[in-house]
Amino acid sequence: MSGGAAGRREPLAYRMSPKTIEDFVGQEDVVGKGKLLYRMIKSDRITSIILFGPPGTGKTSLARIIANTTRSHFEKLNAVTSGVADIKRVIAETENSMFNQSGRTVLFIDEIHRFNKAQQDALLPSVENGAIVLIGATTENPFFEVNKALISRSSVFMLKPLAAGDIRRVLESALSSPDGLGGESIRIDDEAVEYLAMISDGDARRALNALELAFLTSDMDAEGQVVIDLEAARNSVQKRSHVFDKKGDAHYDNISAFIKSMRGSDPDAAVFYLARAIASGEDPMFLARRIVICAAEDVGLANPNALLLASAAAQAVHLVGLPEAQLILSEAALYIATCPKSNSACVAIGRAMGDVESMPTGEPPMHLRNAVTDGMANLGYGKGYLYAHNYENNYVPLQFLPDEVKDRTYYVPGDNRHEKQLADYLAKIKSAAKQTDSNATTQTNNDTAAQSG
Repeated sequence: MSGGAAGRREPLAYRMSPKTIEDFVGQEDVVGKGKLLYRMIKSDRITSIILFGPPGTGKTSLARIIANTTRSHFEKLNAVTSGVADIKRVIAETENSMFNQSGRTVLFIDEIHRFNKAQQDALLPSVENGAIVLIGATTENPFFEVNKALISRSSVFMLKPLAAGDIRRVLESALSSPDGLGGESIRIDDEAVEYLAMISDGDARRALNALELAFLTSDMDAEGQVVIDLEAARNSVQKRSHVFDKKGDAHYDNISAFIKSMRGSDPDAAVFYLARAIASGEDPMFLARRIVICAAEDVGLANPNALLLASAAAQAVHLVGLPEAQLILSEAALYIATCPKSNSACVAIGRAMGDVESMPTGEPPMHLRNAVTDGMANLGYGKGYLYAHNYENNYVPLQFLPDEVKDRTYYVPGDNRHEKQLADYLAKIKSAAKQTDSNATTQTNNDTAAQSG
């Protein structure tokens, strides 16, 4: 192996960072020719921007491109190691005409979500008056992690994981570029390049790091070439990276996708997002609780057994723990995903809560109240109550709602087999009760007429 790349101090990923916007690979929706950010960079008319997206998608690279092309003073801070004092220093230097004649600084803050509110607030006046042009980079959703005041003064650009084809272009460029491995004698199998492009999960930095490790650790053949085959590529990655941190913003995206896949009756997607959550270290009891909630909220009365199974699964997960708990979670998630769906219970309690919280709803009718003493009975508590089991079909037509809401309907049965049966049952017993009342009224009228005759 030659000493060129092996003797360089900077990692391959750093050396391959694009110098101009034309060198940038991927993110066509954001920096494609003619797009807003492309025009801002080309014309050197950058305004404050927030770049957010997963690692290795080009946030820092874009900041470096701006640093290379802007005529304004450029500063870089990392929110992990910087504080208010560093921000004040940058502002003071910006306002010092001897140090910065333009009176304007482009300030790149990496991992800006790690700044607390006071640190972010320190930027506001200078961002407001244009002295500081902020470029913030974050892997977290800025709408949750960055002050609303900064967000309102910035353009937000979302960067997505790079496609495998884009990663391949980055790797091929690294293999041919003098800044990369272009001066080295390397023979790399096409399937090894494809593997690195696929396994990186859209993270160009990860792919380049793996390529560099494969180059540094692979053997030479008889002709003095470093040989990187599929096995060498696999050994350089070891284990596929998980695409989100269980404590990060992507945690919420993944769990949202998991719930919506169960709700949307897609068992394949449900078990996929479940697997991602487990692999990324989610608490199995958290996942079990989400399944229980989905059973009640989205399956509901379309299959009441879903809640029983989900609850049993939650108890079993608590007893067993990982790794076996993943089997229990899988069974429960797949069951929920394949059940018929009804949100009638969710809608019913929502309507009832809405009334309770927004309007006078009165008190329970007197005949439903509990007459625990003679004095209460004398006041009318419980008077007129009819015990349902003494009547046909165990049903008696009484007014159960308070007068103020007696005509309200909260539960509307869903259009599924189980709730159709419930609706038919309710209609049947109510019809039978009306018929009984009608017959009783007719008989009473006949008796009265006979007595008069």
